[in-house]
Amino acid sequence: MADGNCANKAPSVFFPSDGVGVEKAKLVCEGCPVTDQCLEYAIAHRIDHGVWGGTSERQRRRIIRARAQKRAANAQQPALQVN
Repeated sequence: MADGNCANKAPSVFFPSDGVGVEKAKLVCEGCPVTDQCLEYAIAHRIDHGVWGGTSERQRRRIIRARAQKRAANAQQPALQVN
């Protein structure tokens, strides 16, 4: 994302091979003006590698799972009836 803190960083920073690298990449994301958009892009496009929007692959999987569970729970609730 052109306005992101990552715009002038090497892509390799965001595709680390270890946990230390993940934490370093997340530091770049701290305070970034496009963190939310970046995260939503990664989720919408099912990007399952690298650090996006300040999250690791594992964190994004958890977010996706939690959202799916919330949608399922909401779908099971009866519709509100107004008399």
